[in-house]
Amino acid sequence: MPFIDDVEQELMVPVETGSTGVPNVLVVEDEMVLRMRAVDIVEDAGFTPVEAVNADEAIAILESRSDIDLLLTDIQMPGSMDGLKLAHAVHARWPAIKIILVSGRVKPSAAERPADSRFFGKPLAVGQMIRELQAMIGEGALKILPHVPATQVPVAQSDASVDPLSRSVHEAELSAENDSLRVLLEQAGIDAQVLLEQAGIEAKEREAADKLQKLILGELHHRIKNTLATVSAIASQSFRTATSIEHGQQAMEGRLVALGRAHDLLMQISWSNASLTHTLSGATEPYDSRGARRFHFNGPDIRITSGAVIALAMTLNELCTNTTKFGALSTAAGRVEISWTVDDEKQRLRLTWTERGGPSVQRPTRRSFGTRMMESLGQQLNGQVQLAYDPSGFVYFLDVPLSSIIAAV
Repeated sequence: MPFIDDVEQELMVPVETGSTGVPNVLVVEDEMVLRMRAVDIVEDAGFTPVEAVNADEAIAILESRSDIDLLLTDIQMPGSMDGLKLAHAVHARWPAIKIILVSGRVKPSAAERPADSRFFGKPLAVGQMIRELQAMIGEGALKILPHVPATQVPVAQSDASVDPLSRSVHEAELSAENDSLRVLLEQAGIDAQVLLEQAGIEAKEREAADKLQKLILGELHHRIKNTLATVSAIASQSFRTATSIEHGQQAMEGRLVALGRAHDLLMQISWSNASLTHTLSGATEPYDSRGARRFHFNGPDIRITSGAVIALAMTLNELCTNTTKFGALSTAAGRVEISWTVDDEKQRLRLTWTERGGPSVQRPTRRSFGTRMMESLGQQLNGQVQLAYDPSGFVYFLDVPLSSIIAAV
């Protein structure tokens, strides 16, 4: 189906693939939403994505198969090595694999990167990334043609209600906001320096204060860039599968609100470990009728990492949205039971979301962004996810190792 690339306004059409099949791109990104966005970019370029959460998982994939053509990896990642070290390791062991590095915090020089590798800053420019992928490993299953006026581009009837420029407008706004934040950060540095001079702080203390200031501003800048990249990915994903502008706007607003609530919880504890119970109750509270207690929780409270808080909050938002529209909470008598256990012997957390008292459940006919996010949580936390569409009520089961959600002591 022909469609318009909203960022560059270029037409992408299917082309025939060779007998060797479509090239495979290994996407390595520890942030769940950003990984899903990178996967979409790879698919839009006409290639097959293979996902990994960290460098260790990526190496294991490369050791088990010989059909990876390109590595697309974030640089800042937890684990035994970061993305830059991973890139060098891949280049040394599999020199035929092309490499693209991305980051919102650092910008390695050509000398610091493997030979013939590419670097892109976050948020990613979709059109540029697609062109670079296709230039490095071929056109794949899609190719980009020169710009065609919108009036000449055929659009499928099911997508006719979607404004083809909606996503480009959102990304333009995010880019402008990013520029404004950068200016504010620079001004903050100037203002802080003036205040230090006025206070007459001694040279040594001033030097220490300058270092601390640069550290704080650097971390703030990194988090702003990462948040903008996440917001950009959420906007793109929300409108990508929307059946109308209104549907896309509602989906995007709900996801951004869920992200904001998760950040509020983390701010209360200075981005340290958070309560699992508070994370679950905070994510479901907006969907619970006042005093109705339609969500029931049962399980021991444990402290989970900030990354697990955001991943769980975003996934629970999708579960809550689905149950209020189509599931148990779409009826007055419906309820949701969220229970979890900790297996001390096997060091695992098992969480179950069970819907009761709702309409008869049917398996969806398409795999939406929300469904993808629910399934991605298992991979994000190195565990497994099961979705059961039982006629009596939808069930979501999560089984993850405690080491993925609890910070090491």
